[in-house]
Amino acid sequence: MDFLVLFLLYVFLVLLSILCCALSGRKHSFPSKVVAWGTQVRHVLLCIVPAQVLKAPHRLFHTRYCSLIPSCAFRLHSQCSVSYFHSLCRNCFFVVLNVALEVLVYGEYSWEVCGYCRELEFHALLLLLPYLLLLLNLGFFLLCCKSNPGIITQCNQTLFLHVYTYDGVMFKKGMVCPTCDVRKPARSKHCGVCNSCVHRFDHHCVWVNNCIGAFNTRYFLLYLLTLMAMAAAIAAITATFLVQVVILSDMMLGLYLDDQGREHPVNVIFLIQHLFLTFPRILFMLGFVLVVALILGSYFCFTLYLILTNQTSNEWFKSAGCQRSCSQPCSRHGGYKNIYSRGAWGNVLEVVRPLSSTGEKRR
Repeated sequence: MDFLVLFLLYVFLVLLSILCCALSGRKHSFPSKVVAWGTQVRHVLLCIVPAQVLKAPHRLFHTRYCSLIPSCAFRLHSQCSVSYFHSLCRNCFFVVLNVALEVLVYGEYSWEVCGYCRELEFHALLLLLPYLLLLLNLGFFLLCCKSNPGIITQCNQTLFLHVYTYDGVMFKKGMVCPTCDVRKPARSKHCGVCNSCVHRFDHHCVWVNNCIGAFNTRYFLLYLLTLMAMAAAIAAITATFLVQVVILSDMMLGLYLDDQGREHPVNVIFLIQHLFLTFPRILFMLGFVLVVALILGSYFCFTLYLILTNQTSNEWFKSAGCQRSCSQPCSRHGGYKNIYSRGAWGNVLEVVRPLSSTGEKRR
């Protein structure tokens, strides 16, 4: 049972890591306190690391538009530089972690699983499926990282002001962002990480180092879909390989001896122990991709629900706290009434062809 306990501990650590990632954006959370504790270390690094080194990862993973990042952000001894480097360290860590996890999973899949599957004469197209999904996922990942989510500036704010109607509850007319100094269109929000207002703001995704807004929600949905398909495909192929090993070896028909020397028929617990002893890395990888596929599948369904109902994550969380004292946008049952929904098909089209000007506004 040692390896079974080790596997359960491994799954627990994976879930704990995901929980820490989910809490990392909240104020007063433990991860945020750790980041705050490391600020003094970054002050020292600012005096050592050249400005060009700080610019390189930002240009690779995150392109800004309309010169949103001023040149003073790269002066090593300025306050802007400290703030920028704080955000850079926080965001790029998850991007690098994302890439590192994919490299580890695909390394194990290519090194061991594919080799064993070829010996068992698995179809070549089946073994190539995860690699095809990886290429698609990489494309959508770069689109999420590099695309403009709908950043609102003083130059283009008039294009967004009349796209959506103000509901008077979550979005009130005449509001001005004190940071960007722009009038806030309905359904927009200021992102503290990107330091800019975003049209139809959904959330800031640390895994792609970019905001998810009106213009890249479609890419983010496809990124989630391909990532979930990658994890599911690798899990299915790996599980099929292990089942084939058990069937071909007639392991379930055998007997084993316990500590007292008595014979017992092979059961599931003994089988799991034997597979851990024989294929420990493969079992670890299988457990990881199964957990990831389950989590991604749940989040993909939630994101799809938001799209079909024409909501954003920001609006969904805000609507949960809507008071019964709301006026028009509240239903007779006291809950928040979504005034932006145009039916399931119209809501999907709005994500595929996002609204960006008054002329495109659907009535």
